[in-house]
Amino acid sequence: MNEIQNLNPQCIWRNFYALTQVPRPSGHLEKVQQFLIDFAKQAGVEAFIDDARNVIMRKPASPGMQGRKGVILQAHMDMVPQKTPESTHNFETDPIEPWIDGEWVKAKGTTLGADNGLGVAAIMAVMEDKSLRHGPVEALITADEETGMFGANDLKPGILNGDILLNLDSEHWGKFVIGSAGGIDVTATLEYKEVETDPEDVAVRVTLKGLRGGHSGLEIHEGRGNANKLMARFVREAIETDEARLVSWHGGNMRNAIPFKAEVVLTLPAKNVDDLKQAVEEWREDFTDEYKGIESGIEFFAEDIETPKMQVPEEIQDNLVDAILACHDGVVRMIPAYPNVVETSSNLAIIDIEDGKASLKILARSSREDMKQYIVDMLESCFNMAGMKIETSGSYGGWDPNPDSEILHHLLRIYKELNGEDGIIQVDHAGLECSVILGKYPHLDVVSLGPTMKSPHTTTERALIKTVAPFWELLKKALEEIPEK
Repeated sequence: MNEIQNLNPQCIWRNFYALTQVPRPSGHLEKVQQFLIDFAKQAGVEAFIDDARNVIMRKPASPGMQGRKGVILQAHMDMVPQKTPESTHNFETDPIEPWIDGEWVKAKGTTLGADNGLGVAAIMAVMEDKSLRHGPVEALITADEETGMFGANDLKPGILNGDILLNLDSEHWGKFVIGSAGGIDVTATLEYKEVETDPEDVAVRVTLKGLRGGHSGLEIHEGRGNANKLMARFVREAIETDEARLVSWHGGNMRNAIPFKAEVVLTLPAKNVDDLKQAVEEWREDFTDEYKGIESGIEFFAEDIETPKMQVPEEIQDNLVDAILACHDGVVRMIPAYPNVVETSSNLAIIDIEDGKASLKILARSSREDMKQYIVDMLESCFNMAGMKIETSGSYGGWDPNPDSEILHHLLRIYKELNGEDGIIQVDHAGLECSVILGKYPHLDVVSLGPTMKSPHTTTERALIKTVAPFWELLKKALEEIPEK
């Protein structure tokens, strides 16, 4: 693992490796906040934690560069905590184990945290570099971006002084993002009184796993399997055909990740168990065939377990399963002006049904406010028919593209000088904090960029080594040539 620190450029990889050794799952950021404050003290730059739990650093302009526009380098400190089924990793206490696999850096059994650890590492490299020439530079390293952009949402006006915001949270080297989707969390809940299980019935646990999962913004258009939606198809048939009854359902664990695993417990007459297990095999074959070329290694199996004493009432069960099956998941439509970019989508991310409580959590995204409201209304209508309580939270607006941005054309010019080819201007379906920050600092000129990463929010997350060095060279040259005020 120490070999990571020797990759080029060492200033970024050394800092990234140090970050991997500090636990930083969303919601548990005290250790990484202290790590960043200690780093800033050692680097000799001003740093503090604001009321929103963001870490802010300030580095004065190099001699003779005081008249240049101020630059805010922005990234988020938290990472998505996903691990493989066999992993015993504790994200609150254990370091990540990065390793080099050919041209990629990966992690053993967990998410890597390159999203957005590489952005933070680049900021650290700028802050500690005594030879780099630049105007006034600030760092905004936000808290809990992955679970609701809480750090950006609670950022107060008047704290930042810069004129330009460089967000370092994009995942495609050579692409410069100038717009992104807004989002909103939709939660549907229902409390019910459990009923006793028929003492003559037996129970099985049915597990679906091995799906790719993925980022619910960047990869929602790829048609990957959603474990909750696939499980709903099977459960509905089991209820109709084998007299199954629902005891519990647990699927997914992050709103912004496509769920790769779901597990249900069902009871049913003993005479129907063989038929249900045969159905499981048939559905596994169907899912494998349906997702050929997209998913591989789908596992779907049933296990006999001790029969629970209580279960979901039949009418409640039927309404819940119908709502899950009817709930829209995936792309709603593409942007008419950019037909290759998703405009509106929803991700049926988390289902928890057990012990008299049902909770369904969805992240809806859109680059249009009216379409975001449309998908919310659609979801509310679906869950209302099941008698569920609907709540929305964490709403943030989209980031409207500005193709005339001065910093955009500054970056494109330097990119072509360094790489001999044109950079690509892009609008992302993923949510970026830029839109939230612009709401508080509307004067900022904003672009998002970064080295190449694949499959963030999954245990196959990986960073492409060869893209980090040119990313660093671009960032250094951009800071050295920042326009005057």
